[in-house]
Amino acid sequence: MTSTLVGTVDGSPASPTPARSDVRRSVRPGRRWRRALTPVGLLLVWQAAAQTGLLPPEKLSAPSEVARTGWRLARDGTLGIHLLDSLTRAGIGLAIGGVLALLLGATAGLLRLGDDLVDPPVQMARMLPHLGLVPLLIIWVGIGESLKITLVALGAFFPIYFNTYAGIRDIDERLVEAARACGLGQLARLRHVVLPGALPSLFLGLRLALGAAWLSLVVGEQVNAQTGIGFLMMEAREFSQTDVVLLGLLVYALLGLLSDLALRTAERRTLTWRRGLQAS
Repeated sequence: MTSTLVGTVDGSPASPTPARSDVRRSVRPGRRWRRALTPVGLLLVWQAAAQTGLLPPEKLSAPSEVARTGWRLARDGTLGIHLLDSLTRAGIGLAIGGVLALLLGATAGLLRLGDDLVDPPVQMARMLPHLGLVPLLIIWVGIGESLKITLVALGAFFPIYFNTYAGIRDIDERLVEAARACGLGQLARLRHVVLPGALPSLFLGLRLALGAAWLSLVVGEQVNAQTGIGFLMMEAREFSQTDVVLLGLLVYALLGLLSDLALRTAERRTLTWRRGLQAS
């Protein structure tokens, strides 16, 4: 273990003190286990209530039954087909909405003319719940794949746009002036000052956009879909298959959790220079 030497006022020999990174590494395993206690406890209570009859199976299937259903659908390939289609829709919609949001957010954040032309209509559109636009979108783009991808793109657009805009505008202007005084050109200032300063806010926008994208996909796949996790849930509802409905909800939750975990890992590795407050 690496350590740092802490000297004393009276000149006595310094004693080794563990470095912050080592202390953080030693604490993390126990903290991970603590974070798993509540979900595991809830699953145990749910299973016990289902086995004792407190929860009727037609209303809420037991976790063990949901797991068996998931294994059966995964083994015959049904779950994989629907999952792949849902991931494809989410990926395309997130890419379209994210790229547009980055371009417009950077334009509004960096240029005064862009701020005057782009930000007012986006602010007005933000007040409209994008899921409430489904009837209008059906008229515009139909009820096929375009509707589902458009909903995902709309859900991802606003968090990325506003966090990109805010991340650029929150950069200390004195840093930009200092970079200009050091002889950095406009592109160099964007690369070395603006981009690092806006990245924390941009990562936050991406995390919010992922959550909005999965929420939009849930709604979109329940409108005239033939494949997808949402379609699987709607079909199960028609036959009162509660275990399949719960499986679909669990898949959506796991997709959101895993995507957020991947993004947090990328953020931690990208923003190694940033030190935030650590929970005690």
